[in-house]
Amino acid sequence: MALSRPEVQVRPRPARTGGPKREGNPLIGRVLAFAALLLLSALILYPALWMVSTSLKPDQQVFAYPPRWIPDPVQWGNYARAWASAPFSRYAVNSLLYASSVTFGTVLSCSLAAYGFSKLRFPGRNLLFTVMLSTMMIPGLVTLVPQYVLFSKLGWVGSYLPLVVPSFCAGAFFTFMLRQYFMGIPNELLEAARVDGASELWIWARVVLPLATPALATVAIFTFDGTWNDYVNPLLYLNDEKLYTLQVGLKFFQDANSVQWQLLMAASVMVLLPVVVIFFVFQKYFIEGASLTGSVKG
Repeated sequence: MALSRPEVQVRPRPARTGGPKREGNPLIGRVLAFAALLLLSALILYPALWMVSTSLKPDQQVFAYPPRWIPDPVQWGNYARAWASAPFSRYAVNSLLYASSVTFGTVLSCSLAAYGFSKLRFPGRNLLFTVMLSTMMIPGLVTLVPQYVLFSKLGWVGSYLPLVVPSFCAGAFFTFMLRQYFMGIPNELLEAARVDGASELWIWARVVLPLATPALATVAIFTFDGTWNDYVNPLLYLNDEKLYTLQVGLKFFQDANSVQWQLLMAASVMVLLPVVVIFFVFQKYFIEGASLTGSVKG
């Protein structure tokens, strides 16, 4: 006779609610985030604001204690005095030609190298690209003396050749950045152009570059900004005052005028203004290119 098993009633466990959910006020979070960003922005902009304030002060208010943020009266004439105290017009033309030439050479050479590393197949491509990236680990100060010796033997010291010619030899950083962007361009577009008989240079110029405008704008802004603010290289290779850039001229202006701080700050504001204007004009392309370049994986 088989024994029957007693029936066991299984009661379902009550679901764990974990207590009442506390939903924070999203408005408070946004206000706190905005306040934190505002404070951080104020700390970053403090030197620039103080520079602008000092550039508009009379002589007796530069070292006034307690410091005065708002000049009284505002001395707009400091800018005219500073500009007339040195040949800044010539320096500005030299800086513009120098920065424009280096920007053009960098965008041209790096885009060509990036196209080759991203869209062309050839033996040793990955090895050559690795070697190029490894040059980023070499500090610039290590190659400063050998480069000067080389350019001195070529007879280029005293001209813009040592400053401009190296930009036409693709650098590792911008080549890598453009390569990452180019790899996101569909290969079908390039294959269709090759089927139609287009050359690689035509594809690079007519297909790839128009699609990579944000990345190219990012490279151009970075290069122009860095070249415009370059001080060491022009000081090292230029020995004629007529060839000085704004950064070098600003230093000699400081030495020649016994540090009149209101004039020095006015000249510094005028030197800084072009790169600020360029950034805000091309801000859309800069942000788009930087974000897309960082999101593409090679």
